[in-house]
Amino acid sequence: MQQVRPTPFDLVFEPAARTTFPAIRAVLLDSRQDPLDRDGFLMLRDVVTLVRDLRPEEGLGEGIDQLAALLHHAYLFWDAGKITVDLPFEGLGYIMGEQFDPDQEELNRPPHYTQLPEHRIWAQVLAGQAHEPLDGYFQYAPEPGFLRILGVFGMHPERFGFSVVEVAGPLPRALARPDGSALFAPTLPGGSAAGIYSLAGGEELLELGWRTWRITTLAEASRWKA
Repeated sequence: MQQVRPTPFDLVFEPAARTTFPAIRAVLLDSRQDPLDRDGFLMLRDVVTLVRDLRPEEGLGEGIDQLAALLHHAYLFWDAGKITVDLPFEGLGYIMGEQFDPDQEELNRPPHYTQLPEHRIWAQVLAGQAHEPLDGYFQYAPEPGFLRILGVFGMHPERFGFSVVEVAGPLPRALARPDGSALFAPTLPGGSAAGIYSLAGGEELLELGWRTWRITTLAEASRWKA
């Protein structure tokens, strides 16, 4: 039996899902507030308390924005039913390929987490630091034609925590790398031989998120061919 990989939600938010998240949902329903409104969401008392509880004692500095984004994505993921899309290895070549041509109609998808094949997509999250593998990303559409995507990097059983990067925007148009290399081409030495891909900046993460968002056959991903 194949072992199910935990999601970032499983590692961080399961206790909140049993107590705090239901309380947040009740407040949102009573006040008729749109849960997609992040500014309003972050002003709720239970949310402020949860941010304080999750923040390390030494503080986060500018990282508080990443924590707030993670919390909002995690709540929307929970509220939508914890939908996880497991992108199989067999479909990765199709998704990342230059000939990728998804259906043009934008789909009305609920917030979800797209989990990618392990250690196949890498990025340098912080300048001067080691590259980290992309486990997957939370994503939702606050309005038609606009996505928010939160990439989760560096998940490892022996590591406490992980790195997150949020990007947001419409579908990138005519995206290209300055050096002329293909989108998602590996930037790590030996990457081509190892069969891995790289994200060279936030726009490529946004592009990747849009590609999986717009596929009508996502539930049948196992039939894709690399």
